[in-house]
Amino acid sequence: NFVILHSNMTIFFQYKNESYKADLTKGIDISIPIRNGFENPNCFWSPMPSFEAVRAGDFVGDTQQGGVVNFKNIQINPHGNGTHTECVGHIAKEVFTINQCLKEFHFFSKLVSIFPQKMDNGDRVITKAQLEEVLDKKTCKALIIRTLPNDNFKKSTNYSGSNPPYLHHEAVAYLVECGVEHLLVDLPSVDREQDEGKLLAHKAFWLYPDNIRSQCSITELVYVSNQTKDGFYFLNIQIASFEMDASPSKILLFELYQ
Repeated sequence: NFVILHSNMTIFFQYKNESYKADLTKGIDISIPIRNGFENPNCFWSPMPSFEAVRAGDFVGDTQQGGVVNFKNIQINPHGNGTHTECVGHIAKEVFTINQCLKEFHFFSKLVSIFPQKMDNGDRVITKAQLEEVLDKKTCKALIIRTLPNDNFKKSTNYSGSNPPYLHHEAVAYLVECGVEHLLVDLPSVDREQDEGKLLAHKAFWLYPDNIRSQCSITELVYVSNQTKDGFYFLNIQIASFEMDASPSKILLFELYQ
């Protein structure tokens, strides 16, 4: 549990008997902005985001086209167009929404960098052994995985049909054993792009369907620059109040000091 004291925009807190502080004015944004058009990552053949001005008679909702205000409709697919946070509703037959499942937004977290291993079938996979090297049990509630190599192209890569790296379901089961409730990755999915609907990593993380961890979340398509070092951070997950399985999200890391 956190014990938090505020001093201006600096917070002081205790976590597992250790004292930390973080400057809330210096957030590191690891979410990918959603733009109109093609300058976005794309996954699972989803349409690109579209921002279109509302038109009604002489009214046009675009100041650059002579309108008095900007007033636009937005078409996006949260899973396919950028950084998003999802709940177990993404795979469940039952109805779960991210707005109802995610009730905490600040977490003690760890950022790790991992080079996915190439398997005999050509897949690039994050394994249990790799996670055992960088994470001990009961260390943190949230884990951010930055895959290597890492570059700015992740902000606009078309992943559709490319069989991107993913997590082995035994690796995800290990994270559950470690007490991780919020998993953040810079990949399109924790599962293989085409896996015949098995969704082994998603199911392992949420313990679906037998012992559902509905309070837990997966965030995909973050981007962590190389300037941000591996280690512990104060994490803030922000979502829109969508009553659906996922929401576009803004993810902030704050450096920790002792």
